[in-house]
Amino acid sequence: MTGTAPPPQGRPIGDRPAEDDAAQVVASATRATAVRASLVAAAASVLLVVAIVLGSRLLRDFDSALVPYAVATVFLTFGVVYRYVVWVSAPAARRMFVQGWKAALSWENLKRSPAALPRMAATYLGFQKFLGARSHARWAAHQLIFWGCLLAAAITFPLTWGWFTFTSADAAGPGYEMRLWGLRLFGFDSGSFLGWALYHGLDLAAVMVIGGAGYFLWRRMRDRAATTGQRFGYDFLPLLALLTISVTGLLLTFSEMFLHGGGYEFLAILHMASVVLTLVYLPFGKFFHIVQRPAAVGMQLFKYTARRRGSDAEELQACRRCGQPIDTVAAVDNLRATMRDLHLGFDGWAEYCPRCKRVLRGNAYLSNVKRGFK
Repeated sequence: MTGTAPPPQGRPIGDRPAEDDAAQVVASATRATAVRASLVAAAASVLLVVAIVLGSRLLRDFDSALVPYAVATVFLTFGVVYRYVVWVSAPAARRMFVQGWKAALSWENLKRSPAALPRMAATYLGFQKFLGARSHARWAAHQLIFWGCLLAAAITFPLTWGWFTFTSADAAGPGYEMRLWGLRLFGFDSGSFLGWALYHGLDLAAVMVIGGAGYFLWRRMRDRAATTGQRFGYDFLPLLALLTISVTGLLLTFSEMFLHGGGYEFLAILHMASVVLTLVYLPFGKFFHIVQRPAAVGMQLFKYTARRRGSDAEELQACRRCGQPIDTVAAVDNLRATMRDLHLGFDGWAEYCPRCKRVLRGNAYLSNVKRGFK
């Protein structure tokens, strides 16, 4: 024990004028953030439209049958950018965003740990090893959904925008050419394995997504821990949307190969509707964490580099009550600054370890609320 420090004090209770002023400041900042986010999102949508026009060679390579998909991606861009700007404008997210980029672009960090950023990108984005600590089955299902959706997006978006095209190499043979922005990349035989993989990449992605989403849907219906706090719109709807897109996409292939195109038009409309609605819904539901996830890489890198710099005892923040190390000084200072940005008024609590916080709160309760209850 290094001595007992008095607990930090917060704002006096009942200070209504200060609370009203703070509410007005928050409301004004919220309106300003919404306007700024709308302008940035509109600019990003316009840039995407320009990129579609230029990338498709002034719409010469643009397929008019894919207009609904292209329009949905424009709305998707607006929604994602709008929500991201709003999210980053919050004090805690903004500080995490800035610190993460500083850590990622720091020349000192690169010299000290050149493999840290690629390793954390692979760990937190690619393979998501943190999920394996909860359950290997959940990790495998999440990997199926992640890589399946990534494969589908990599194929669908460029085709939808008219950036990728497949053209016949000659009128007599089975050869095709893959072009990007009108430039020939390579040629292939439609009967080869490469040709089969290119034309059935979306089917492979659909199978992967069905496996992962099916497991999570089964778990949410059977696992008591998962069913306790689940909500239909937040937990079930994303899984149902992924399953609908994947199943209808596979049915299109089934109709073409085994039914000679029977019911293809209906299935195409159903598939298009499910894709468009999911893309529009993506920024405002659970799928938004896909966009947020890269920010976690920067924050983990910031924590990692802070711990590397704080390997000496003098660089660690000690608890003001018991003297035990809490975290690095940089991490504690970052937390306190965020709490001050949020006008919480009790950022001093960050300098106490969890056990001492409980002890101080318990003593304060006995002293001020239950004075005679000993």
